[in-house]
Amino acid sequence: MSNRNGSHRRGLAIGCGGTLGAAWIVAALAAARDVLNWDPRDADVMIGTSAGAEMLTMLGSGISVDDLVAMQDGTSANPILTAHMRCEPGRFPPLPHARLGAPARALRELLARPSGHALLTAGSGLLPQGSGDAAWLQRLADRLNPDRRWVPHPATWLVSVDAATGERVAFGSPSAPDASLGAALRASWGVPGWFPAVPIDGREFIDGGAASTASVDLLLPAQLDEVVVLAPMASTGRLPATSAGHFLERQMRNRMSEKLDAEIALLRAGGTKVLRLDATAEDLAVMGPNFMDGRRRLATFEHSLVSTRKAMEQGVFA
Repeated sequence: MSNRNGSHRRGLAIGCGGTLGAAWIVAALAAARDVLNWDPRDADVMIGTSAGAEMLTMLGSGISVDDLVAMQDGTSANPILTAHMRCEPGRFPPLPHARLGAPARALRELLARPSGHALLTAGSGLLPQGSGDAAWLQRLADRLNPDRRWVPHPATWLVSVDAATGERVAFGSPSAPDASLGAALRASWGVPGWFPAVPIDGREFIDGGAASTASVDLLLPAQLDEVVVLAPMASTGRLPATSAGHFLERQMRNRMSEKLDAEIALLRAGGTKVLRLDATAEDLAVMGPNFMDGRRRLATFEHSLVSTRKAMEQGVFA
């Protein structure tokens, strides 16, 4: 693999976040580009989860940060991106199927590790099978790469979770089963209870966020010098719920944040410097408790253009 960042090998990790998280991510990518004087497409390794996988599908296909900004603010002339923005998944999931996701795996998780982020992983198995249609993600993958099974970027990894075992798999990485880009993207975005699990290589996969918001520890074998982490579903420190509507969101956010803290600590212990951007209380006040609420997307994007730029200017690799 060629070194895209001179003498330093720099990675990019983008976490889950739904519709509003995607808007925040694009703003954060613009901040990283401007403040670091760095094109995120030049990352030596890119790993993405759910909405992060969606963004990396575009970046890895050659879509620029300027293109992503135009997609979010409604000025894009790219027909693929404008069509993609018209197909948001909606504010609420469709009525699910009656069958539970993976109850046996859920029970094993709860018995083995009854606290922390494992509760999120286990809980996903107790939700009914989602009936949402992820065809808009398949179309994005197919239209950006009509004659390829994967993106042109040599190390773009999309994280999903084995619905039966809870194992995280970074599709596109050397150790992962072979998967088409569309299947891997749909699997990484396969929100439990919203979208059905995606069959790949004889196994079924769900949203990578069910196990980790950004899975930055999966970058350890890449032996990177630096990693930029963009994580809208995490926050530095525990944020209290400001209303009844925020209570469940904060419980999930706090567990995701703790998991991300531990993963970043592993990277740093291995000698990798990390620059982390996550959602602040001010960001969340604009977003509201439902990260799939597209009515707040433009306001979230406009606010995040300012807030992530400020955070990036204050951040350092450590």
